[in-house]
Amino acid sequence: MDAEHVISVRNLTNRFGKTVIHQGLDLDVRRGEVLGIVGASGSGKSVLLRSIVGLQTPTAGRITVLGTVVLGDRKGPAPGTAAVRDRWGVMFQDGALFSSLTVRENVEAPMREKLTLDAATRAALADLRIAMVGLPVHAGDLYPSELSGGMRKRAGLARALAMEPEILFLDEPTAGLDPISATEFDTLLVSLQRALGLTVFLVTHDLDTLHATCDRIAVLSGKEVLAVGTMAELARVDDPWVRSYFTGPRAHAAEPAAAVG
Repeated sequence: MDAEHVISVRNLTNRFGKTVIHQGLDLDVRRGEVLGIVGASGSGKSVLLRSIVGLQTPTAGRITVLGTVVLGDRKGPAPGTAAVRDRWGVMFQDGALFSSLTVRENVEAPMREKLTLDAATRAALADLRIAMVGLPVHAGDLYPSELSGGMRKRAGLARALAMEPEILFLDEPTAGLDPISATEFDTLLVSLQRALGLTVFLVTHDLDTLHATCDRIAVLSGKEVLAVGTMAELARVDDPWVRSYFTGPRAHAAEPAAAVG
């Protein structure tokens, strides 16, 4: 694997019954970049993310993350997979918080499972993550049901950052947020990515988020990666869906947001 590639996917196939989602899909993610993943509904954006992090078992293919083969020829997890999983964090669309735990306890959950820490140290580290994502001090004592949609997203992000990951996987992080909250989340993501040196794998349909956060974008179409490039490069791709998505009315509406960044 090229040293600059922290994720490498080769010949990935995902099939559900007779429905083929991916076939022969190849993709590389560079260290330190924010890579956006886009595509029409049903193109398998979230399935690709879940395949990389081990929540979906592909039919075939090879996936290497941080130099470790996490999906190879053998059945089941490849050797070393458990250790490399500690080096990434995942945030799903709804934040995936445990409703019976406070925000602090949610953020502590990965630490409790993987680290040997006393309760006070664990709580202090959780509070640090909570502060990093811009939540108020008292938020750690609240339950998910007591949070606004934007606060739940931030709490989910804090938990994804709990183990100081090198790679952050985000699945539609701004879905369901109002425009102001979505913009604030995008700004937070860029700030954290730069400060922490994160590599970010970002599944989204939000053009504003793509403009504001992504270094490159990969387009899924026809069961594979159709194109990878910057926003400007993809605008020149000769494909009807890509052309409509990146140069249509909604794309032009999103452009001013990019100019601000």
